[in-house]
Amino acid sequence: MKLRLIVLIAVLALMFSVAGCSKQEDAPITKGGSSGVPEGHPATGSEGQGPMIVPVSEVVVPDDVKATWGAAVISIEDKGKGEIKDVTIPLNSDYTIPGSALKITVGDFLPDFRMTEAIITSNSNEPNNPAIKVTVTEADAELFSGWLYARFPAIHPFQNDNYALTLKSGVKK
Repeated sequence: MKLRLIVLIAVLALMFSVAGCSKQEDAPITKGGSSGVPEGHPATGSEGQGPMIVPVSEVVVPDDVKATWGAAVISIEDKGKGEIKDVTIPLNSDYTIPGSALKITVGDFLPDFRMTEAIITSNSNEPNNPAIKVTVTEADAELFSGWLYARFPAIHPFQNDNYALTLKSGVKK
């Protein structure tokens, strides 16, 4: 009897471990899913009902956002010196970090970042969830291309051995 019980427990444990290792790629998480992403996170849908893991093909900057925002304040941490410097960089321009070969290309600023199934846009013109699209290159090699989030600086941050970047805020025209 003991042997049967031990075998049964071993079989059940094996079944549960195999079930726990099944691939999640077959059923991507969509709006309304549950993955522990906090409400308001940049990957959350406009209804705040869960993450939106879908390919996004277009960034749409509303006209009122284009008319209002002209620059972004990015904090540049020099890890070697232990210094953090805030730099105001105009939108759609380049900034080379002094004393380095790193170039930051600042793109679109969205004061209220939201991602839907088809686009990345801003829900409003208020800085509720500020995000900036940046590309970082060194000697023409792309090191980073993505969004920096003021409210979620740890999400997809740019960091290397010498520097880290954080979006501080947008700057109105």
